[in-house]
Amino acid sequence: MKPDDFPKEIRDHLLPSHAGRMMYRCLGCQQEYGIENLLYVCPACGEVLLIYDGDVDQLKKFPGEHWQRVFDYRKMLHEPALKGIYRYHEFIGPVVPLKAIVYLGEGHTPMVEANAALQQNVGLRFYFKNEGQNPSASFKDRGMASALSYIQYLLQSGKVSEVLAICASTGDTSAAAALYASYLTSQITSAVLLPHKKVTPQQLSQPLGSGAIVFEIPGVFDDCMKVVEALSETYNVALLNSKNAWRILGQESYSYEIAQDFEWDVSRLAVVVPIGNAGNITAVLSGFLKFYEAGIIAALPKILGVQSEHANPVYRYYLEPDPAKRRFEPVTVKPSVAQAAMIGNPVSMPRVIHLVQRYNQLAGGQRVFFVEVNEQAIMDWQLTANRNGHIACTHGGESLAGLVAAKKQGIVDGADVAVLNSTAHALKFSGFQEMYFTQQFPPGFNIKPDTALINAPVYILPKDLKKAPAPGQPLSAKDFKQFVDRTAAEIAAVLGLIKK
Repeated sequence: MKPDDFPKEIRDHLLPSHAGRMMYRCLGCQQEYGIENLLYVCPACGEVLLIYDGDVDQLKKFPGEHWQRVFDYRKMLHEPALKGIYRYHEFIGPVVPLKAIVYLGEGHTPMVEANAALQQNVGLRFYFKNEGQNPSASFKDRGMASALSYIQYLLQSGKVSEVLAICASTGDTSAAAALYASYLTSQITSAVLLPHKKVTPQQLSQPLGSGAIVFEIPGVFDDCMKVVEALSETYNVALLNSKNAWRILGQESYSYEIAQDFEWDVSRLAVVVPIGNAGNITAVLSGFLKFYEAGIIAALPKILGVQSEHANPVYRYYLEPDPAKRRFEPVTVKPSVAQAAMIGNPVSMPRVIHLVQRYNQLAGGQRVFFVEVNEQAIMDWQLTANRNGHIACTHGGESLAGLVAAKKQGIVDGADVAVLNSTAHALKFSGFQEMYFTQQFPPGFNIKPDTALINAPVYILPKDLKKAPAPGQPLSAKDFKQFVDRTAAEIAAVLGLIKK
C-alpha cells in the first residue's frame, strides 16, 4: 500500500518524522555524551553506557493507541527501511535517516505456538520465537542492523571515513557482524576474534564466508573480549559487541514485536531469555520499559532469565534476596551446549542490575526472575521440542528447560502464556545433537543421553542381494527390480507395514 491509501489521521505518521536527540548516558557516574563519536564505556569512570533520547517526551504527547495504529499500519508499507526492526524507528534510532538504514531481512521472526502434546507436557501455553530465521540465523542481526545503520549514517554524513569493525564472539555475533559489514564492504572491513575450537564448524564458516578476517585465540569468550576491549581502547576501531549501546537499541525490537504480535496485551506473558553476555536481556527489559512508559502497553510482562549451571554469574548474583548485600563475581565457565551463553563475566551486567531494579519498581513488584538449569535438561528439552515440530537451538532448549524449572518453583503457572527465545537456528549447533545421538559427550558436559531421545539412521541392504546400485554403476533392469522389491520388503518389515 502507498501512504495515500491509509486513513488521513495516520498518513503523516507512517514515515517517521521524529528526529530525536540521542545521547550516551553512563550507568555509573550519570555523565552524558554526544553520539558524534562511537563510545563504548564512559570516558570519565569506565562504566558501560546506554543510549537515551532526550526528546522522548515528544513521543509521549501521542496516546499509546496512536502508536499502536501507526505500527499496525506501517506493516503494510512497501518501504524497505521500515520492513525490519526500524518499523519502530522512533523508539530505536530516530536520528538515523531512512536512507542510512541497512535492512537484510532481519526482525519480525515467527512466533510458533507449541503443539498440544508439548504444552500439556510442560503444563502451560507457550510459543517459540524463532530468532534463527534472521539473515545470519540468530538474534544478533537485530543489534547489527542498528549498529551498522548508525555507522552508515556516520559514513554518509562524513563524520567517519573508512571503518574497521571488530568483535569477540562465541559464534553468532561474528556471523552477524561479518554479514552486515560485508553489505557495506566498500567502506567497512570486519575482523572477529573467536576462542580456538570453542565455536561450532557451522558458526566458524559464516564469518569466513562473509570475508571477515578471523582470528582464533586460546581460552574462552571472556578472554577474546578482553583482547577486543584492549583494541577498542587503543586503536581506532568500531566495537560491535553488545558493549556497543547501539546493539542494545536494535535488540529492543524483540520486545516491540512480541507486544505487537499479542495485539498490545502483554499482561499475561512470561518472556524467557537465555543469558550470555547479558545484552539480550538488557534489550528485552529496556524495550518493554519504553513501550510501557509511552502507554503502548498497559502492563509489564514477567521476564525470566535462564542460565546453565556451567555459566551462571547472573543467577548467582540474584540468589541473594537483599539488594544491599549482592556482590557480582565472575565465574569460571565449564563446557556448555548453550555455547553462545558460555560467558562468565558478562559486560552488560551493570545494565541488567540497573534495568531490573527499575523494571520491578515500575511494575509495583517482582516481575524479573532468574533460574538455573543443568546441561542434561537443556539437551533433553531441546530434543523434545524439536520432536514436536520446532527448530530450537540449544539455547531454545535452555529457555524451555528454564520455563519448566520456573513452573516447578511457582514463578509461572497455568495462567501465564510464555514466549521462549530460540536465539539461533538449530543447524548451528547440530554437532551437540550428533554427540547426544552417538553418546559421545565429553565428561565435562555432565550429559547422559536418554535412549528414548536417541535417533540414528537405519542402513538397509538385504543380505541375499548380490548386486546393489552405486554411483556410475547402474544395474540391469532385472537386478534393479530385485533390489527395489527386496529393499522395500525389508523396510516394510522394520515399519510393521501390512499389505493392501
